[in-house]
Order: sequence, then structure tokens, then C-alpha cells
Amino acid sequence: MILGVTPARGGSKGIPRKNIRELCGKPLIAWTIEAAKQSKLLDRYVVSTEDKKIAEVARKYGAEVLYRPKELATDEASTLSVLQDVLKKIDADVVVLLQCTSPIRDRGLIDRCIKRVLETNADSLATGFMCKLYGWGTYSARKQDLEGFFHDDGNVYVVKADLIRKGKLWGKKMEKMEIGKEQNIEIDDEFDFWLTEQILRKRGECSK
Repeated sequence: MILGVTPARGGSKGIPRKNIRELCGKPLIAWTIEAAKQSKLLDRYVVSTEDKKIAEVARKYGAEVLYRPKELATDEASTLSVLQDVLKKIDADVVVLLQCTSPIRDRGLIDRCIKRVLETNADSLATGFMCKLYGWGTYSARKQDLEGFFHDDGNVYVVKADLIRKGKLWGKKMEKMEIGKEQNIEIDDEFDFWLTEQILRKRGECSK
């Protein structure tokens, strides 16, 4: 079974109630739920939360809610521990991690990622981009001459469930999927919210 999971705790301190804050006319989490519902390859999709209000919003937009223990909703709790908790309750072969903080996804992106893993028999896949940043004073040649490195953007992760059960989020056979810059956005602060809204307006996806 291919299982989609969105972790959504209620205790965000940087931006309170971030996961259900309105973005272009609907809660932030709704963008990810709607993208997951468009997938034809996800067999099941759940939102993992400890928060009743987030659960209410998630259900409103058609998601199945899986409550997690409060100790897995702290600043110290890892995404890996949340996914392990989900797998104790739902058996799956592949887990697709879809984070609320990456609300911009082209239609079909999730299924393209899943197909890539199935076709290559990869252990894990991440979306992202080639990063050519470097520390000041460490490089002086032209930026276009840099080889760069692949940076995962947090949008879509596909991981074999057995790896997660063993305490890992990637294996030896890793696949990368480069996606457009608009989809690389990851919301951490107020500027990210503003920028994301501008991108959604440009894409014609903003209802307000």
C-alpha cells in the first residue's frame, strides 16, 4: 500500500497556528490535502495531528485524521518519529510525506514522484533543486561554473516503509526529482507567507 502522510502539529511557535492560517482563501493545510486527493496512486492519505482544531479543518477538506500522542507534537519530536507512529497504526509499503509548509505543487507532481520510485525501485526520493550557494570567502569563480549540489525542498518525499521502521528517511538507492522554483517554496516565516501568496496569485490559484 502507498500511504500519504501530512504531519500537522498545533504547537508552531514561529507562526502560531501556522498549519491552519489562511493562505489565499483557505487554510494552509488545505493546499496539501487537495493535492493529495488529486493523486491517483495514493491508496490512503492521513493527516497526523494532536490538535482538535487542525483535525476539524483537515476533515472539512476531506482528509482522514490520525491522532498522535502529545509527546510527538513538541519542538523536539522528529518527523521520523511521527511517521513511525503512523506505521504502527497503518501498515504500508511506501510512505509519501507531504508537508503543509510546501503548499505549491503542480498537478500530477505527487504521482510523478511515486512512479519514479516504482520504476527505479529506489529506496527513497525527494523533490528539490540544484543549489549553487557558497560561503563568502570560500569561492571566487563564476557561479555558473559551480557544480552545485541537490537540495531537498521539503515538497514531496517518497520512502520505503521498511526504512522508516528501521529509523531512516533515505536508503542507499536515492532518487532526486528537480522541480520548478515556484514549487521550492517552504513556509517558515511571515515573508514566506507573503511570497507564497504572490506566487499563487501569479498561477491563478488564489481565490482571494
